[in-house]
Amino acid sequence: MLDKWLNKLERKFGRYSIPNLMYIIIFGMAIVFVMDNIVCPATGRVPLSPMIYFDKAEILSGQIWRIITFIFLPEGNSAFFLIFELYFLWLMGSALESQWGTFKFNMYYLTGIVATIITGILVGGATNVYLNLTLFLAFAILNPDFQIMLFFILPIKVKYIAILDAVILTYSFVVSSWQYKLILLVAVVNLVLFFGENLFMRIKQMYRRYKIKKTNNRK
Repeated sequence: MLDKWLNKLERKFGRYSIPNLMYIIIFGMAIVFVMDNIVCPATGRVPLSPMIYFDKAEILSGQIWRIITFIFLPEGNSAFFLIFELYFLWLMGSALESQWGTFKFNMYYLTGIVATIITGILVGGATNVYLNLTLFLAFAILNPDFQIMLFFILPIKVKYIAILDAVILTYSFVVSSWQYKLILLVAVVNLVLFFGENLFMRIKQMYRRYKIKKTNNRK
């Protein structure tokens, strides 16, 4: 159903797709990191990050660029972690765009951005952490046996990292405030939209196989 709807949209709006979208995101993150940790300290200027993160009060006061610039914020101030983060974003984004096509990948990421913005308006702030996490989860669903070098050292299949992330997110959801619960729920809205139907069908097939096996054991 979703694929049919996306195909119709692509025929109408596909020419507006942004190829290599993840390269733009990665380049923006790299610029922010360099400004915050090299250029601004050297010149005595105010870091860039405080001027672009999502803040509802600042947006309503007129700083409307914050409604989108938060997607360029890198996570943390470690150069090593930045390389690791940008590598993963490049790997996942490129793979998803290759598998889905530019338009569908754009729609997936745009859906996550819109959901994150709505959450930010409701709770007062937003982050791109969970937005980028949905990229990883989508990649893991489509390529569960893909092996990566964790921290460029430890070989591990992405499905195991995805399972660990799911457990951590579930625990966080249970013990967190309603604001954080909302953030987590909305963060995975694009996963539900793009994979929910297939996941439901898989669960039905597993249940049918279980019923058949149970019936055969009784004979």
